[in-house]
Amino acid sequence: MIKEAPVVTEEHVKQAVAFHGHMCPGLAMGIRAAEVALREIGPHAQDEEVVAVVETDMCAVDAIQYLTGCTFGKGNLIHLDYGKNAYSFYRRSDGKAIRIVSRPDAIGPLSDEHKQLWAKLREKNMTDADKQRFWQLQNERAKLILEAPLEKLYDFKQPIGDTPRHARIHNSLDCAGCGEKVMETRARTFDGNTYCLPCFQKLDRRN
Repeated sequence: MIKEAPVVTEEHVKQAVAFHGHMCPGLAMGIRAAEVALREIGPHAQDEEVVAVVETDMCAVDAIQYLTGCTFGKGNLIHLDYGKNAYSFYRRSDGKAIRIVSRPDAIGPLSDEHKQLWAKLREKNMTDADKQRFWQLQNERAKLILEAPLEKLYDFKQPIGDTPRHARIHNSLDCAGCGEKVMETRARTFDGNTYCLPCFQKLDRRN
């Protein structure tokens, strides 16, 4: 059973919205996932004490970054491109970990009107009135997520795999093509020369 005691305040929510740019259901799901992580794994991450592994690049990840302190720059936010609304959190000090997986029936299906507006958005065929109504529906859905019991939104599991290792600092090499620095683990070798990936791909297409 996941505790429901509040750790994310209304002010935190406002700050996460400002960081992301707007409120939406995806951001709301990230806020609730961060709420679980903060309560079960620990407070704001410093020096990689807490590590997040996210299996999507959707809006939720912005809330997770902002509220937990797990970021790409520190090396304690790891993206696995699986296209799943699933987030694992690890605490290095004692190995405690949790995987938070979005339930398919979390807040029910979209209304027909909401689906129609999504279709118009994808087709870039929205009027100003459509946009206003779309964001009204988005905010209403986000509010439901923020107020829902956590067990309705997520399943809670053990993560797959061990705690990720600490981020490593690698050497940088000079690219023989563009002359820019490239991390050695991302460099490619061609005909005895070292290249960054874009330059290597250009060479590969010519040969």
